[in-house]
Amino acid sequence: MLFKKMNRAADVAAQRIAEGFPMEGSDWIPKDATDPVVIEESAEAEIAPDESLKEKIFSIFRHNKLALVSAIIIIVFCLATIFAPIVAPCDPYVQSLSDRLDGPSAEHWLGTDSYGRDVFSRMLYGGRVSLLVGLIPTAISMVIGTALGLIAGFIGGKVDAVIMRIADVLMAFPSLLLAMLISYTIGNGLLTIFIALSFVSWAGTARVVRSEVLSLREKEYVEAATSIGVKRSKIIIRHILPNCIPTLIVLFTMNVPGNILTESSLSFLGIGAQPPSTSWGLMVYQSKKFLSTTPVATLSPGIMILILVVAFNFLGDALRDKLDPSLKD
Repeated sequence: MLFKKMNRAADVAAQRIAEGFPMEGSDWIPKDATDPVVIEESAEAEIAPDESLKEKIFSIFRHNKLALVSAIIIIVFCLATIFAPIVAPCDPYVQSLSDRLDGPSAEHWLGTDSYGRDVFSRMLYGGRVSLLVGLIPTAISMVIGTALGLIAGFIGGKVDAVIMRIADVLMAFPSLLLAMLISYTIGNGLLTIFIALSFVSWAGTARVVRSEVLSLREKEYVEAATSIGVKRSKIIIRHILPNCIPTLIVLFTMNVPGNILTESSLSFLGIGAQPPSTSWGLMVYQSKKFLSTTPVATLSPGIMILILVVAFNFLGDALRDKLDPSLKD
């Protein structure tokens, strides 16, 4: 239907050129061939997917048990940290030097640290920091990267060149070293980690989104909308961005574990979360010297990092296999 309308408009234009009529204005174009609503509806009908995004995601969990288990683990971790004041058996900040470096017991499930604080309770509260640092900077960097990628891919030219060269410079540096540089420059603390991870992570997203836009802007429905004078901003928001959402979902699940590991590394080096607050990386740093004395208390936060990162990676792999169009036959 859409192509018939476009061909009809083209035929009328060719006839007017052959007859020597002027091409100013748009009165000569048949109304039913240029009606934006008709064209957009026809275009959307042409590209409508067999499955909605929601159906695809539920299909993943029905057929991929590993992805389902990973999603359950992530949800359990999130709920445990959110309701830490209810779940935690002890106050994570109360010290008891008489109980320092105790092993697991009925009162302290994972033992105590060098200050006599309950390790399990501190892990619940430390998980809040690790998850927040994994989720929020990832979301911020993806918003920045998506916006710049859309602009670079759709506008092109010098704008594209400038944005991509900046992205190339950022990607040339290891993200951990760049985050360390920012942390040392601004100062230690949780806010610094948020700023550093948001700044260093957007370049990869921008490049991926740009490549998607370069492919999508050549589609017939985008060319049709452009030919009838639809604003660029509307084309980007209404037609291009929705088609990038599956890729962005995959990128999000793949970027979160990277930020969690970066935060853990920064905290382990002493430039991340600062006492009295805690994170899993900081707990590993503070208890590493007592590995032979209280191995459970020392290894527990590291095991939690491992489990959460692996769960996000398995979930990201499953989403990529289902949602990434480049992997389809």
